Amino acid sequence: MVRQKKKERLNQESISEAWPSFKQPRLRVLIAKPGLDGHDRGAKIICRALRDAGMEVIYTGLRRTPEEIVNAAIQEDVDLIGLSILSGAHNVLFPKIMKLLRKKGAGDIPVIAGGIIPEKDIPRLKKIGLAEIFLPGTSTQEIIDWIQKNIKIRAKKRDT
Repeated sequence: MVRQKKKERLNQESISEAWPSFKQPRLRVLIAKPGLDGHDRGAKIICRALRDAGMEVIYTGLRRTPEEIVNAAIQEDVDLIGLSILSGAHNVLFPKIMKLLRKKGAGDIPVIAGGIIPEKDIPRLKKIGLAEIFLPGTSTQEIIDWIQKNIKIRAKKRDT
């Protein structure tokens, strides 16, 4: 009996350390794979890392259009959009996503990106509004630290 109670207490302590309180607001992050890119291992690793860091993560899956990504971000009332791309179509897809966000009144949702993006394209992408771009070799902890430092929970339209 004593051993069982001690085990239950240890389980409760580890659960409370791993997950924030249900009443504590958590960042809601949408991770999306725009375009025809068919490789999502990196996106799934990011999803898991952000979830383990206490964020609520929504993953759209592969081959999403800019419209699908923006609509999902609005419907899910997210605090951040993370785009993962390896196909080289970032100069076409990212501007479309940023334009749609502004057009639909969601221009206040910050957008970050990662994947195979040439360094020469980064200034242009930041100029159109991407908050940060993470290149191959960036650790998941660096991404988590950047998000925790720079992204705040937005004023929500949904009840929390």
